[in-house]
Amino acid sequence: MFARAYAQGSQDPVQLLTPEGERVQHPDFDVDLTPEQLRGLYRDMVLTRRLDTEATALQRHGELGLWAQSLGQEAAQVGAARSVRSQDFVFPTYREHGVAWCMGVDPVELLGMFRGTDHGTWDTEATRMGLYTIIIGAQTLHAVGYAMGLQRDGVVGTGDPSRDAAVVAHFGDGASSQGDVNEALVFASSYQAPVVFLCTNNQWAISEPTERQSRVPLYQRAWGFGLPGIRVDGNDVLAMHAVTTAALQRAREGQGPVLIEAFTYRMGAHTTTDDPTRYRLSADVESWKLKDPILRLEAYLRRNGLVEQAWLDELAAEADALGERMREGCRTRTDPDPLSMFDHVYAEQTPELAAQRDGYAAYLAGFEEDQ
Repeated sequence: MFARAYAQGSQDPVQLLTPEGERVQHPDFDVDLTPEQLRGLYRDMVLTRRLDTEATALQRHGELGLWAQSLGQEAAQVGAARSVRSQDFVFPTYREHGVAWCMGVDPVELLGMFRGTDHGTWDTEATRMGLYTIIIGAQTLHAVGYAMGLQRDGVVGTGDPSRDAAVVAHFGDGASSQGDVNEALVFASSYQAPVVFLCTNNQWAISEPTERQSRVPLYQRAWGFGLPGIRVDGNDVLAMHAVTTAALQRAREGQGPVLIEAFTYRMGAHTTTDDPTRYRLSADVESWKLKDPILRLEAYLRRNGLVEQAWLDELAAEADALGERMREGCRTRTDPDPLSMFDHVYAEQTPELAAQRDGYAAYLAGFEEDQ
C-alpha cells in the first residue's frame, strides 16, 4: 500500500470521513474501531482543543511568555498518536499538544517551558515521548538516531508484535526545508530505519505559504530520498489513524521509513506573538472552519447514534475541569533556583563550569547584600 506507484498517483489525500461526517471507503486504508474507541478519539480532540485555548488565554493574561497554538490540527495529532504502541517512541516539535495528551503528558507540565520555569519536566521514558524541541527540525535527527538504535537492539523485524518498535518524528511544513530534516531523511532511507516522518502541513511556515518553499506537494519530496510518501486529510482523524497505523507497522517489520504529509490548516496564529491577519485571507480561514476535525467526527457519531447528549455534557464538564486545573497549575509553578542551570550541563561538572557557577553565585549574593 506504500508502493511508489501509489505515491506518484493522485494528489488527493487519503480520506475516510468527509467534512460533512460521512464515512467513505479507500482502496488501501481502513479502520475498524468500536463505538467506544471512536468516542475516545472525539474526547481526545475536544480536550486537546480545550488545552490549547486555555493555554492561549493564559498567555493573553500574562501567565505564559508564549504559546504555540494547535487549533484545527487536533485530528492530525490525535489520529497519529493513538496509532503508537507502548514500545514505540515519539519525537515532537513544540506544537504537538494533542500528541502529548495521548502519550500521557500532564497538560500542566506542558506549560512550564512556555512560562519559563523549566525546559520540560515529564518522564520521557514513562510517556515514550521526547521533550518539546524548539530548534526547527532537530528532533528528526534524534528520531532517526533512536530508530537506528532500535535496529541494533534487535527489536525491529522480529515478528514479535510485543517487541518490534518504531519511531514517529513530527515536524511542520516549514521545517521540511531545514537541513536537519533532509539529513534525517537521508540517514533513515540509507539504513532503512524504522521511523515514520509525520509532516503536519498547516500551509503556513510562520508567515510564508507552503508554495514559497516547494514546487511540489511535500509528500512527493520523499521520492528523492528513496522512501514512500503519502498525503492524508489531516482533518480526518480516522484517515490519520489508519495511515499512521499502517506506516508504523511497516516500520516495525523492518521495511523502512515512510513520509506522511498531514494536509491541514493552522486556524490560529503561529504563536501568540504572531498576527496571521497580516498575511492570510479571512475567507480562507472561514472555508477551513467548515472542515473542522472535531465537528466532522461529532457529525458522524450523531448520525449513527453512537453518542448521547448526556455523554457530550459530561465531556464538556471534563473540559471545564481541565481548564481550571491548568489555570491553577500554571500559576503555582515555582521559579527554578538560578544556580540549577549548571547542574545538568555535563555528567560530571568541569572545573571551568564550577568556576562559572561560583562566580554567578557571588553575583546573585551581591543583590542580597544590597537589600
